[in-house]
Formats: sequence, C-alpha cells, structure tokens
Amino acid sequence: MKVATTMATAALSAPDPGSLPLIPRKVLFGNPDRAAPTLSPDGRQMAFLAPWEGVLNVWVSPAEDPSQARPVTHDTGRGIRQYFWAFTNRHILYIQDKNGDENWRVYAVELPSEKVKDLTPLEGVHAQIQGISEKFPAEILVGLNDRAPQWHDVYRLNIETGERQLILRNEGFVGYIADDDLSLRFAFRLLPDGSMEVLQVRSGSVEERFMPIPEEDVVTTQPLGFDKTGKLLYLLDSRGFNTTALTQVHTDTGEICVLAQDPRADLSGVLIHPTEKTVQAVSSNYTRIQWQFLDPDTARDFEFLQKVSDGDPGVVSRTLDDRFWLVAFERDNGPVAYYLYDRLASQVRFLFTNRPALENQPLANMQPVVIPSRDGWELVSYLTRPPSAGREPAPGPLVLLVHGGPWHRDVWGYHPWHQWLANRGYAVLSVNFRGSTGFGKAFVNAANREWAGKMHEDLIDAVEWAVRERIADPQRIAIMGGSYGGYATLVGLTFTPDVFACGVDIVGPSNLVTLLETIPPYWEPLLELWKRRVGDPTTEEGRAFLEQRSPLAFADRIIRPLLIGHGANDPRVKQSESDQIVKALQDKQIPVTYVLYPDEGHGFARPENNLSFFAIAEAFLAQHLGGRYEPIGEDFEGSSLQVLSGAEQIPGLAEALAQMPSSQ
Repeated sequence: MKVATTMATAALSAPDPGSLPLIPRKVLFGNPDRAAPTLSPDGRQMAFLAPWEGVLNVWVSPAEDPSQARPVTHDTGRGIRQYFWAFTNRHILYIQDKNGDENWRVYAVELPSEKVKDLTPLEGVHAQIQGISEKFPAEILVGLNDRAPQWHDVYRLNIETGERQLILRNEGFVGYIADDDLSLRFAFRLLPDGSMEVLQVRSGSVEERFMPIPEEDVVTTQPLGFDKTGKLLYLLDSRGFNTTALTQVHTDTGEICVLAQDPRADLSGVLIHPTEKTVQAVSSNYTRIQWQFLDPDTARDFEFLQKVSDGDPGVVSRTLDDRFWLVAFERDNGPVAYYLYDRLASQVRFLFTNRPALENQPLANMQPVVIPSRDGWELVSYLTRPPSAGREPAPGPLVLLVHGGPWHRDVWGYHPWHQWLANRGYAVLSVNFRGSTGFGKAFVNAANREWAGKMHEDLIDAVEWAVRERIADPQRIAIMGGSYGGYATLVGLTFTPDVFACGVDIVGPSNLVTLLETIPPYWEPLLELWKRRVGDPTTEEGRAFLEQRSPLAFADRIIRPLLIGHGANDPRVKQSESDQIVKALQDKQIPVTYVLYPDEGHGFARPENNLSFFAIAEAFLAQHLGGRYEPIGEDFEGSSLQVLSGAEQIPGLAEALAQMPSSQ
C-alpha cells in the first residue's frame, strides 16, 4: 500500500523561520548542568544531580557554595534520577533499576566516605520507600515484593547496618500510610466494585474499616500525612466535591474539616511545616499555578519571593527548622533558576540555573488556551508558536503533543519538546483531554471506557480549533506522544487516518487486551481500576470492546508515515506492543520506521538515546511537515539504538547508521 505524504507541498509552503538559529539538540536534551537540588535537613549541605563522566550522579556541596561540590555517587550507566537526604544529615538515599526494568533497589551513600550500601540486594524485586521520619534518622520503611510479586510487604530498615524487620505482611493492600513514629496507621484496599476502603492498622495487623473512598473518587483522593499529634489525617479529598479539596480527618471520630478548595481546579501542592506539621499554603493549577495561604508568615514569604525573579516560584526543599528554603523559579522560555532563601534574614542568594546554555537561545513563549470540546468540556491546553511567526502568522505546520498517563496533565512552563519543535518551525499544541487530572473528578471520570472514544474526540476538537484559528494548516498536522500519548498517536492514524500527516509513537500500546494482560505483577492489585476505566480483559464481552478500541485491529487503515520508538525492558508497555503493530504493517506492506533501545524501559533515560531518537524524529517531521532540522551529525554517538525497520524512509538515517561503530 502506498503511504500518502505531504512532503512536496509542505516544503513549498513552510513558514520562513527567519534568521533564528537552530537550537542544538544537545542543549535541549543533553544532561542538565545541575538539577533537583535539595538541602540537608540541618541546612549545612546541599545535594543536586549533575554529570560525572557524562552520567547524572549525586553531588554534595556546602549549602551556600555549590562551586565546592563533589560527586558522591559514581554511576556509569543510566544515571541517578531519584534521591533524597536521610535525616542523619550524612546519608544520601537513592533508587536505581537496571536498564529501565523498574525493579528498583534502594541505596545509601555515607558521607563523607562516599561508601555505597545496597539496602535491598534482591534480584527482580521492586522496592518502594513507604516512610521516613526525623524522629528515626537512621531508619526508613520499605515495601518489598520478594515474597509475592504482586504484594509489597513492609519492613523497617536501618540504613547504616542494612538490617530489616518485617512490620506487616501484605494481604491484598495497594498502599499504606505511616506516621512520624514510623508506625503504619492505615492500609488501602481496592474492592471489586472499583471503590477503595481505608482500614486502620494496629499492632502490626489490619483491623476495622476507617473510611470508604467511592469509585468516582479513587483517582482524585489521596492521603498526605498526619499533623503533629498524629490524630489528624490530611487528605487531598474529592469525596463530596468535584475539585479536590484539602481536608483533615480526625482519626478517632472521623470528623472531616475542609481547609481549602479551588472551584476550578484540584488542589495539588501543599506546604506543610517540616516539624510542626501545620498546613502553610496550598496551590492549584487551572492554567497557571495559584497559591492560597493558611499561614500569614508564608504569605509574606511568597510576596517577597515574587519580587526576586520572574517566573512561578516553588519551594523544592527546606530545612527542618524551616529557616532555609530552596526556591525554584519556573519560566516558559528559559531555564529553571534556583535560589537559597533565608526566611529569618529575608535574604536570597542566587545559586544556579539548571541549563545555562538555554539563556541565550531563541526560546518561545507558551500560551495557555482553553478549547471547548464538542460536548461542552473546557480543555485547558498550551500552545507554543515559533518565535518568528509574528503577530498574525499564516497557518503553518502543527504538532499535536499528547501527554502520557492518561491520569496526568500538561502544565505551563519550560518544555524541551515544545521549544525543540517551535524552533524547527512548528506550532505545538498540548491538550488536557478528558481523563487528565487537575480539573475535578467529573473530568477524570468522563474518560471512563473512552480510550479511542471521546478522549480522542477531544484531541480532534483541539485540532479543528487550531485550524479555525488559522494556527494550523490542515494538511500539515502531526501527532506525537509517549505512553498513552503513543497510543493516542496510533489511534489518530487508525481511527482518523486523514487528519494527520504523520505520527510519532513512543512506548505506546497497540492492543489494549495484551496491554492489560502483561501489566507488571505489582500493578495487579489495581486491575479492577483498569477494568472499570479502560475495559475488562477477563470477559468475552470486555475483550471484544477492548479490541475495538485497539489500533492493532485497524492497522490496515494507516495511510500516513509512522515512526515508533520503544525500550526493550519496558515493564509497563511491553516491547511486544510495538512489535505486533510493526509486524501487522509489514504484513500489509505499509512502511513504518521502528527504533528499539535494548538498554531502556518505559521512555528513554540516557541522554545519548534521547538525542539519537530526537535526531531521527526531527528528520522524520521535516520530511512530512516541511520544517527545519539539524543533521544527525554525532547524535548517535554512545547510543544503543537499533533501527529494526524503515531506515531508508528517513533522510540521512541509513547513512548515519552506517557510520556507527556497529551499524544496524
């Protein structure tokens, strides 16, 4: 079958990008200079992630002088992405898996010796950190599924000796919450009707039911922790509301008190004093972050911080005495700027930006827009247009960038994909389709059993809006995304094959039946949630429904170019999801380019792999939308990519592969 392409017409009518230089991919997708800074609990030290021999590792410095930092971990593989300080002030804890398999282990680094201890030395086990407390600096609670792969038993673990003690044997619970004494207080169990029950834990055993969480509230209700007395439980709570409120529940009486709410958006961020455990402020995000203050001192802090720098301030770390804050200022057209704020002295000290190389680049602004769906929902979306477009640009190529999850959301701020695509000459539109979180439970629940249904209609409504507003040329629209966004890409090319000029699918499922049959074992307790919100693969009727919502069943409808990328170790969306649709296309003689990374999982963590994939995607989009692209150059260096099919369909790809040390 011949695949339609708009290459010729796109090249003739592409907008003039002017004299703006191409932003190098390495600036956008390479390692940050510094990222994720945190203060030690006593405020004397600071840690952050930074490259060591080209790989992200943890560095530690005096709190006020990051120039004196030294690496305290020495990973040479995928890098470290999640770490935190222990309350000892002399241990860094981090988690690490192998090549994206998500079998996380917990490690402790002792300072200043830099000695590393594997605290969970178990093969094929998925470790979860369940609790930490300043009252027990050398101990943490961890969940381990070594006994049964679908259930995490809870252990109390000493980070200095590695000794662990079983606290609770899991008999069907999807989560727990502990207090500051590292005592498990509540356990959560998903019921067959899709609802959840919260049960009290006493003396290491689960006892009576404390409160129910109805099915409609399961995604939008979650516990946050306890007050100082341990008698008040803080919740982000949608029970009885549409948008999530902050409530406190008395653990003896069950009495509920509403502390804050935003009628337009869920509360999402909560500042709680580190030791007093009082709520200081809450944030919500409709189109931009807004704060409500429950503590007047914190309100004055934010009033002061707003004058320090442009962008949206956020507290990313704080000391136990709450004197020092690490504050990040998020902008849409520049790197994140970090400051050390002394609350007592009302002084701030600039520390660094995460990517200084961005500061002199021609970055674009991100514009929040609210798009109406055909059935009346407000779709909060974000539009980035090429800086050279001018005030009244002519319609041009557009990339519809679909977020994963789908219980996730797009937000305003710096987004490397938006900047990359806008710099290459494309408008970029990210849409919070129904099912996205942050806009109330009615919006989330409106997506139940609507994969490839109304969720996709929301995306099409956004595309039609962009055409009506003369933003997008209807002949030059691409769809692109990862995880659910990859699935949405495949849906776009199969359910609405004439709408998009091409698609880029990253780790997207192609068959909802096989997706749900191959979830990680520790997700099995959540299967009832998936059955009710996506479809039931355990019944004949449910399987038939899921197959009708699966792009694989309609692969022969694809008439536009498709690029697929996947990680071979993906535990959430197995490689087979991409394998099977690629095979279906090949059987129909429909061209497809398929890129595989043997050392990646659900998404690409290594910068070398990101650079290689985006180099391929950039040439692919330029071919079919008519934008600009940076030659592949050296962006395959150090990458593990394997192009399993379709290398000849992308300009320069076959030649670049031939120059790799071991060509594919």
